[in-house]
Amino acid sequence: MKQIAAIIKPFKLDEVREALADVGVSGLTVTEVKGFGRQKGHTELYRGAEYVVDFLPKIKIEVVLPETMLETAIDAIIKAAFTGKIGDGKIFVMPVEQAIRIRTGESGADAL
Repeated sequence: MKQIAAIIKPFKLDEVREALADVGVSGLTVTEVKGFGRQKGHTELYRGAEYVVDFLPKIKIEVVLPETMLETAIDAIIKAAFTGKIGDGKIFVMPVEQAIRIRTGESGADAL
């Protein structure tokens, strides 16, 4: 099993969720996060005062799935989250040793 953690722009969440559902991903976790990469933040004007926004709002999507679905899910995220502009995000893939469904006690791929 593998875990995908994707950091994307907030307005792309619905497109990414739909793309993952289309390729058979049955569940995911979404977290609102803040961060920066090459964008390095930006300046904004509020009530006449200029201030720097160091951390930009992003969405983190986490999915655990069998290795057979990995490449398909990654391709779906890339296509759905792509804008071609800086700050489109990143995808990280990590191994998952074990998964257990608390309600039934199922483990491994059955728990997904």
